[in-house]
Amino acid sequence: MSTLAIDKAGPSRKVKLGSMSRDRAWALRWSYFFLVLFAIFFLTPPVYMLITSLKGSAEISAATNPWWVFHPTLSNYVELLTSNQFLRFFWNSSIISIVVVIVTMLISIPAAFALARMKFWGSATLATGVFLTYLIPDSLLFIPLFKMLAVIQDLIGITLLNRWYVLVLVYPTLTVPFCTWIMIGYFASIPKELDEAAIIDGASWLQTLLRIFIPVALPGLIAATIFAFTVSWAQFLYPLVFTTSVDQLVLPVGIITTLIKGDVFNWGQIMTGALLGAAPPLIIYAFLMDYYIAGLTAGATKG
Repeated sequence: MSTLAIDKAGPSRKVKLGSMSRDRAWALRWSYFFLVLFAIFFLTPPVYMLITSLKGSAEISAATNPWWVFHPTLSNYVELLTSNQFLRFFWNSSIISIVVVIVTMLISIPAAFALARMKFWGSATLATGVFLTYLIPDSLLFIPLFKMLAVIQDLIGITLLNRWYVLVLVYPTLTVPFCTWIMIGYFASIPKELDEAAIIDGASWLQTLLRIFIPVALPGLIAATIFAFTVSWAQFLYPLVFTTSVDQLVLPVGIITTLIKGDVFNWGQIMTGALLGAAPPLIIYAFLMDYYIAGLTAGATKG
């Protein structure tokens, strides 16, 4: 009877102890390298804006080192912050963004809850259609929206065009689809046992939404709120089309249309206005970044 020799020595190739640690070390080195490269590339424009905002018009136009401030001044900041026109732009943007966020959440939360939990015929197709609506670029939407508002204005006799409140009507076409999609994903990630237990205890769908889903889905709500605010605050095309009077303009359009006169660019105040305009979203992201990432991640995996 022949015997089968078993090689108990294992594979002839030696296992390199600690090789995983070296791979991890190199992965971290490359990660840090690209992160630093990425940070330098994307932080260069804001740094250049800050440097330019601290210069006077004479120094900006002089052929000196553009990356150094020889005579720093806060005159650009003082002139803008004491300008009634700039404060009016800031006020319009603030009011419009806050109202749009409220309108968006009032529409998106019930819609997302219905599509995620109240299963009905065509709910999956409708949910996909909501997201596909967001993919339509605003450069294609503003012409039919303008015509629709012009017709409505003629029918009801209320001035809609060239009024800041018209933006409250058109911005949700951008914010509602994506916020609804985020909330669908987040509501879908909540265990069904929670709402089933609530329904067994006699809770209605509205009570289930208000007392269970909204408190549990708070990160998703914050992510949707931040997205709606950012889109409303930074939107440029719609206010450029729907508003023309200076007192009706919002911040992005107001800076461009009032600080650029013909071929004269007031670079110091343009850079200052851009930095001041970027401050509110930056502050919000700085404090709520973790909630924003959590909400987007849940929407990406469960939607």
